[in-house]
Amino acid sequence: MATSHFERFLLDATVPDETCWPLGPDCLYGLYTSWCLLQNITPVSDIAFRSAMKRRGIDLRTSRRRMIGPAAADYILASYPATA
Repeated sequence: MATSHFERFLLDATVPDETCWPLGPDCLYGLYTSWCLLQNITPVSDIAFRSAMKRRGIDLRTSRRRMIGPAAADYILASYPATA
């Protein structure tokens, strides 16, 4: 069976993390959009993303995921305001 791009996202850009500070819904979606940009994939809407994560057993309120890799770097840099 083919791996969906959501499963690839979870494998490429996140790892399990049991700390007290897991990624929240907005951060996880932002990371997903950064990953899509790097993969040249059109991201789905936030609602469709939340539904896809739910089908994969990821509770976005307590995701227990940490960001890694190039998508994490892209997301972090894109999250900071531009400096003059």
